[in-house]
Amino acid sequence: MNSNFLRNDMVLMAVFTLVVLTMPIWLAPIGAGYPDLLQKIAIYGIFAIGFNILFGLTGYLSFGHAAFLGVGSYAAVWTFKLFSMNVVPAILFGVIVAGLFALFIGYVSLRRSGIYFSILTLAFAQMSYNLAYSVLTPITNGETGLQLSQGDARVLDHALGIAQSGLPTPSFFGMEILGWSGFYVCAVALIIAFFFALRIFRSPFGMALKAIKSNQNRMNYTGFNTRPYTLAAFVVSGMYAGLAGSLLAVTDPLAGAERMQWTASGEVVLMTILGGAGTLLGPLLGAGIIKYFENIFSAYNERVLHDVFSGLPNGLEQIVVSFTSLFVGEGWQLTLGMLFMLVVIFLPGGVMEGFRRLTKLFRRDGPQSPAGAAQPAE
Repeated sequence: MNSNFLRNDMVLMAVFTLVVLTMPIWLAPIGAGYPDLLQKIAIYGIFAIGFNILFGLTGYLSFGHAAFLGVGSYAAVWTFKLFSMNVVPAILFGVIVAGLFALFIGYVSLRRSGIYFSILTLAFAQMSYNLAYSVLTPITNGETGLQLSQGDARVLDHALGIAQSGLPTPSFFGMEILGWSGFYVCAVALIIAFFFALRIFRSPFGMALKAIKSNQNRMNYTGFNTRPYTLAAFVVSGMYAGLAGSLLAVTDPLAGAERMQWTASGEVVLMTILGGAGTLLGPLLGAGIIKYFENIFSAYNERVLHDVFSGLPNGLEQIVVSFTSLFVGEGWQLTLGMLFMLVVIFLPGGVMEGFRRLTKLFRRDGPQSPAGAAQPAE
């Protein structure tokens, strides 16, 4: 049985790797095959996968995960400024700092559960956001945001004789991270992040987290100490957010406090629920859907709509454009909200539940069992 599970996981990883690396090809027909959007899908996919380890497995709903996203960005940019423009140290430092910050916040917040835990994480995130704008201005550069400059120390680069003319650009051992190279760095990070999430889901640690979500009180009554497990899940989830924040700084070397705002925390919650909390692929699908709506649907202004419906009679064209513009352009969030409502009402398990229902439907429509054969239990 274990060998079957291992073989299935290897097949899943192979297919997942192929799908991620070929995203520029199969997303091009729907207008999403360009580096900037693909980078965002990969980065926020990592963010959502990490959030799902906490929320999907343990049931603890955090409203403050954007704090770790922002901390990862700040740590990565400071690594660029102080040490090197190589992205590897920046990513590692961002993940470590975010993990330590998550350890502190998780240690305090996990003393409560339910809505009290959620409010505590939200409070910490908002405190972090306000500190970044005011008290910590020497570190965060306040409203302007932390940026690179030609006068940065970059001691490792200077010691190795690495010099760049003009404003420095993040690099991977000499290869500048711009455009498609930036996407493939994010894609590789997504594949690695998904692999570790898969191992967590399959491990005894992951099974313990699922049991905590099922009935934490019963586990406590049996003498099982759940606190180290929930804290570990919180820290791992925070490290995933730190990785996503570091990659945001890699693809755009700027760190601002807006990445720590409560809206960013709410966005990752929507991604996870939309795709399917507790599933492996659901959060990534949710991230892709939301980023697609944000970048593609928001670009359909009235001028574009007039071009699309130019074949209609003038009066009808104006009516169709006026109606459609309510759901695209500046109204893209209305479309996303309606989609989210439909999913929550009809598919509580998210998009992945819809795929499971379709799979069952096709199986029922397939070859029927011979008469008298034992039918599998539902």
